[in-house]
Amino acid sequence: MNIISILEEIEKVDAEVYERFSPRRAAMKQFYSFGSKVAIAAAPLALGSMFKKAYGQTSTVAVDAVLNFALKLEYLEYYFYQQGAAASGLVPAGTPAVAAINTIRDHELAHVNLLKGAITGLGKTPVSFTASNFDYTAGGNFSTVFSDYPTFLAVAQVFEDTGVRAYKGQAGNLMATPSVLQTALQIHSVEARHASHIRQMRKTAAGGGVTALKPWITGANDSGVAAAAASYAGEDNIIQAGVTITSLGVSASAATESFDEPLTMAQVNSIASLFIK
Repeated sequence: MNIISILEEIEKVDAEVYERFSPRRAAMKQFYSFGSKVAIAAAPLALGSMFKKAYGQTSTVAVDAVLNFALKLEYLEYYFYQQGAAASGLVPAGTPAVAAINTIRDHELAHVNLLKGAITGLGKTPVSFTASNFDYTAGGNFSTVFSDYPTFLAVAQVFEDTGVRAYKGQAGNLMATPSVLQTALQIHSVEARHASHIRQMRKTAAGGGVTALKPWITGANDSGVAAAAASYAGEDNIIQAGVTITSLGVSASAATESFDEPLTMAQVNSIASLFIK
């Protein structure tokens, strides 16, 4: 079996074959060292493993589908903060909250534009939404979302907590495309910071602060909003990697706070559908 000849044939139809493994020099070094490191009988298995890493998909979900899924959520958040920032008298004037909401709004717009560019770069078409596509009252569940500050922050918390879990849930579907995965993780970490900041804002909000709220999720639903239960499904999990965390001498609350749980695309789409007309 001539491994180099096989790769040269593949290179004729896939010019990036070497980059899929590692830089060409490193890849060639690996191939030439097979004789000293791998028994001849095991070479096909080793080669198969390398091709699986180079071409194998961790999921049947297409990368552009995952990015469009994320883009929909970013549009949902961006127009929410845009309308909240523009609503007269909603965010207390002269407080740090004004700058915070404006900053988060701008972050969400940057995420929208980045994801649109990434999808276009893949030769695919980004989904498109306008503010008119969303109903932030969720069919009347949050009728005062843009007139009552505590309600606005409660919905913001649900969006941010859901967004963090949504990105986490799709990480595996992007494993085969490291550059896209890196982009998603960069957004994910910022969404986590948003979630923590919104929780702190909600905790100290004048006229409706939720004083028991923490910067992280505790239990199955610590939002205080019954309609948001689906956004926190599974967050009461106390078992990680087969270990019951409470058996290590920590409380159930600490066990749930110490680990964040992912949401599937189906779960997130169901949550988002409440706000999409």
